[in-house]
Amino acid sequence: VLAKSASGALDLVNHIQVRNLAEALEELKGLGYQTIGLDSEGPDILENSITGTKVALVMGSEGKGLRQKTRETCDTLARIDMPGEIKSLNVSNAAVLGLYIVNRHLKRF
Repeated sequence: VLAKSASGALDLVNHIQVRNLAEALEELKGLGYQTIGLDSEGPDILENSITGTKVALVMGSEGKGLRQKTRETCDTLARIDMPGEIKSLNVSNAAVLGLYIVNRHLKRF
């Protein structure tokens, strides 16, 4: 399903499939990645949470968000700054905005 919906972009974006997310996050941290979990109740906005040039964004599931173990394993939790009463987005929209924000940050380096 992912490959069909990506319509060719799948070959341009690095992605992996893992069996244990917490272990994968620890491995990424060991490789120098900052792991940021997107959470509508995060303590700070994503723009202020990015500290380096190697970033792994972690998305939760629709409705339930990030699992507790995943929240604990991420380096930090961050939210996407939204106007007005809107506090959360569906995961695909959050991913698009999160990737845009990280990309904009990385272009400064």
